Amino acid sequence: MFDFIGDVHGHAAELRKLLEMMDYRHPPRKAFFLGDYIDRGPQVKESVDLIRAMVNAGTAKAIMGNHEFNAILFNTLGKEGYLRPHKIKSFKQHAATITQYHGNQNAYNEMIAWFKTLPLFLETSEYRAMHACWNAESISHLKQVCPSGVLTDEQYLESAIKSNKLYEAVEITCKGMELALPKGSSFHDKDGTERFDIRIKWWENPLGKTYKDMSVVENIEMEPKAFTLPFQSYPENERPVFFGHYWLNGIPKLLKSNICCLDYSVAKGGYLTAYRWNGEKSLTNKNIVYV
Repeated sequence: MFDFIGDVHGHAAELRKLLEMMDYRHPPRKAFFLGDYIDRGPQVKESVDLIRAMVNAGTAKAIMGNHEFNAILFNTLGKEGYLRPHKIKSFKQHAATITQYHGNQNAYNEMIAWFKTLPLFLETSEYRAMHACWNAESISHLKQVCPSGVLTDEQYLESAIKSNKLYEAVEITCKGMELALPKGSSFHDKDGTERFDIRIKWWENPLGKTYKDMSVVENIEMEPKAFTLPFQSYPENERPVFFGHYWLNGIPKLLKSNICCLDYSVAKGGYLTAYRWNGEKSLTNKNIVYV
């Protein structure tokens, strides 16, 4: 069975502590890392090396987060320059990683090459896993163009073109579903960037909900205006789905009996969190561990 682990973001010390808590010295189980291994934290290279070693040893699986995807685009040239433009915002997000690999370009290049081997999603008849959002339409498209979930070099070029269907599918799967705010409305995210759209709770039924109801940002102040979103929430009778990405706060807990977000903001003083899955269809809070 798997121990699903949320966003590490360069916090190798916490990761080692969590693995020790779950007795990974002689593991009868496997870890399953849900993306976002780099950026922000003080031990990026150590985190990547540890996770990669576990994957290579067969004691873990790993999928791609938006930070790994962004790092690939940041280092990939297209016809009009880098696929992720080298703007101040991009440098700021990737600064901890670049700084910690300074003087070790070969290791940095190997890290980027390894990221390219990671799938965007994984599923079996018993569970589903991706970094941010399980959207049926997006996953269906990804299955058609890359059944293994791993993008080719050509597909990375396609994924950077906003008018391309692959771009939308990757964005939703890695970064979540977004909803534009009413004209004149905005808020500032955790990095101080002004945002004009919100990441929405794709696991909630949007019928009759307001912007604040559906926003993952808890302190967003919006008019109590209802709207209709053209999507269906994740069915309550579907197999469990595990993901990270959303910088949740407080004591880690399930969102629903089959919805498990494991990003509890370790890079912002929160917890590095895991769910010890034993094959159950209905998840339970007693299987959540954190440090």
